[in-house]
Amino acid sequence: MQLLSLNGAWKMRQCGTDTWHDAVVPGSVYADLMRDGTLPDPFWRENEHLFFELMRNDFEYCRTFEVPADLLAMNRVVLRCFGLDTLCHIAINGQKVADTDNMHITWGFEVKDLLKPGENTITVCFDSPIEYCLRKVDETGPMWGSTDAIPGFGYLRKAHMMFGWDWGARLPDAGIWRDIRLEGIDLARIEDIRVEQCHEDGKVSLKLYADIDGDASACALEAVLVCPDGTELPFGKDCACTVENPQLWWPNGYGEQPLYTVRAALKSADGRVQDTWCHRIGLRTLSVSREKNEQGEEFCHIVNGVKVFAMGGDYIPEDNVYSHITPERTRRLLSDAALAHFNAIRVWGGGYYPDDFFFDICDELGLMVWQDLMFACSAYDLTPEFDRSIRTEARQNIRRMRNHACLAVICGNNEMEQFMGLANHMLEIDFQGVPAAYADGFRKTARRSHVADYTKMFDYILPAIAKEEAPQSFWWPSSPSSGGNFDAPQDPTRGDVHYWDVWHGEKPFTDYRNHTFSYVSEFGFQSFPMLPTVESFTEPGDRNIFSRIMERHQRNKAANGKILNYLSQTFRYPNSFDNLLYASQLLQAEAIRYGVEHWRRNRGVCMGAIIWQLNDCWPVASWASIDSLGRWKALHYAAKRFFAPVMISVEEQGELSQNPQINEFHPVPIERSARMNVANETREDVKGKVVWQLRTPDGAVVKAGETEITVPALTSVWLDKLTFDEASVTGHYFTCAFLVGGAEVSRSMALFCAPKHFEFTDPGLSVTENGDTVTVTAKGFAHSVYVESDDPDLLLSDNFFDLSRESVTVKVLRGSAKGVRVRSVWDFSGKGD
Repeated sequence: MQLLSLNGAWKMRQCGTDTWHDAVVPGSVYADLMRDGTLPDPFWRENEHLFFELMRNDFEYCRTFEVPADLLAMNRVVLRCFGLDTLCHIAINGQKVADTDNMHITWGFEVKDLLKPGENTITVCFDSPIEYCLRKVDETGPMWGSTDAIPGFGYLRKAHMMFGWDWGARLPDAGIWRDIRLEGIDLARIEDIRVEQCHEDGKVSLKLYADIDGDASACALEAVLVCPDGTELPFGKDCACTVENPQLWWPNGYGEQPLYTVRAALKSADGRVQDTWCHRIGLRTLSVSREKNEQGEEFCHIVNGVKVFAMGGDYIPEDNVYSHITPERTRRLLSDAALAHFNAIRVWGGGYYPDDFFFDICDELGLMVWQDLMFACSAYDLTPEFDRSIRTEARQNIRRMRNHACLAVICGNNEMEQFMGLANHMLEIDFQGVPAAYADGFRKTARRSHVADYTKMFDYILPAIAKEEAPQSFWWPSSPSSGGNFDAPQDPTRGDVHYWDVWHGEKPFTDYRNHTFSYVSEFGFQSFPMLPTVESFTEPGDRNIFSRIMERHQRNKAANGKILNYLSQTFRYPNSFDNLLYASQLLQAEAIRYGVEHWRRNRGVCMGAIIWQLNDCWPVASWASIDSLGRWKALHYAAKRFFAPVMISVEEQGELSQNPQINEFHPVPIERSARMNVANETREDVKGKVVWQLRTPDGAVVKAGETEITVPALTSVWLDKLTFDEASVTGHYFTCAFLVGGAEVSRSMALFCAPKHFEFTDPGLSVTENGDTVTVTAKGFAHSVYVESDDPDLLLSDNFFDLSRESVTVKVLRGSAKGVRVRSVWDFSGKGD
């Protein structure tokens, strides 16, 4: 096969104008106009509006290219378009090639008869996605979908979040967003190869199943397996080979991630290579166990026979302008996830199917991927054209990801079963726990035909394709779900749940402790980014959370009020805008810590905690643990502690577990107690010592103890409950740590009241920078110590931590510690100013 890339320099213009702009492919309209200065930063203040209005227009791309004679001499020439976003019209030398309408598809068109020797011209025109969606609403009627996106987005197979979400801007870009090329094909080409694994004691048998485009009978497939040490094992004529003493692939924290490489060549009878194929694989078994358990039915990843507690985050596209999402940027994000002990990533269904490099990186880092198909929070009309389109989309993308070691779940959609289930019982709709805007929109637009179409898509069409193309991968119909058929998709005793009573329902953090779900695939809490990120999109006068610009960068309409409500329950009111941002991040970290620690303490009943969400696509107040500029929030540092393979936590009893207002006016005895737990998410038993202290606000120890324990592999162990009758609710706190071989591997802390009621004293914080380390010293108790510097991209080995009359040294992992400084909760909850 001969290839001629059409990537690189193109020209682009708005249709109906004479102004041509230099363009780069792969790319997009927004990227090109930003590059030449026509458009400003879309994220600055309200510039989003300029970009949105621009996309009400159509755009044209064109270029010339030279076609060599040897390419035209091939039997076939195919124009291969790996990503066209979205409503597209292609012509070569003035003759129509095709129209396209799905950005998630790789398109291939026979174009040999349209080409000529020497110079040729290709034009690619894009219709406005905004005008298309609004026109479809006028023609066909409204269709239920997320009320944060523009109406009608479900009519178009385009990344839904481009049209807006409750964390995302409305920036529906257009363009040639992935590679485009000409392929000269002689006899045949390799469309794809499925690698099937059969694991037995001490060996793995591999079998290749090739999909050939062309005259397969005139060719033969030859393949070799390259082992991690470089040795090669040939596949036989039956396309099979056996690996003795295989090196198994494990998720992050459970073992190594060795990767093997399959190299294949398609050869004609005379030995000429027609095409080649290369793919890395990991040798492992990976599925989901749904065995019965004491609660109902477990839902857990099982890897190489080991039941794994999933710890991770939900992934959304990393930018609204997709050409800005590079392998380097994605590697940094996913490496930061692995650094915080994530072992799983859920790719949310409202974006796009990630690039191959995303899955390559997850393979390398040991991040299991829960992959939603790209359907989210919308109804769909299953017309014959839509049916054909989504079949091709699903088949192509499942083929592209199926051989990756990291692929753990193929899921039909995000949150649609629960909404379609409501439509299926329209006379008995119960919107408890569902955001009001979603419920209102659903009432106005739900159609019974959508329920029938949903059933066809997610109970028949798509699972059949998944079974055919990836028979060794686990299929799940929706998230959340109990297994499909509208059977209680939010059942806490089976399947996966999205739990939002903390945050949307405004229940206290302690409510997490009332639930031991089988697997939580979404739960979260919002915060603002820190000041340097806020400065990237605001002017000084904008820096109030209720200013117009700050509210434009807050897409969840009730969120600022929720943050302040939770703040009023937890902290004293911050004394500056900067400290309000800081306090919001402490709230977020504390909320999620409550949930994860509780579920890890109940390992075996609960087997997954996937945080909404890992990342942002623009600078915004959101549920992300890492902001759009790659800066860790307090939550991500907290995740590094509560996702640690060996973790100590404490379940306290005190004023937080009661109603402090009732206690104030109707005094009742408040128990001050602490029950510690050590969770061991490793494959080895861990023996160590638990040490604990009851302390006063100045950090002084008034009571202490220690216990030797052994925590078996893949379990959690409770220690005896400690009760402190002598402790004051507001004047004592509890600390504990787990030591192995004398070294601290995990620590925890608990207050018996809300921080706003605790009797903080000045912790006497000081900090010194020593090149690649930073040392922080506290003379008393310092809660949630935040270390920052003149470099907003400073990344430390730990941050937002507690200190009790001690010094802690942390490493500089990225950035510079020049101008280092510290603050703690005392800076706004203790000083009284």
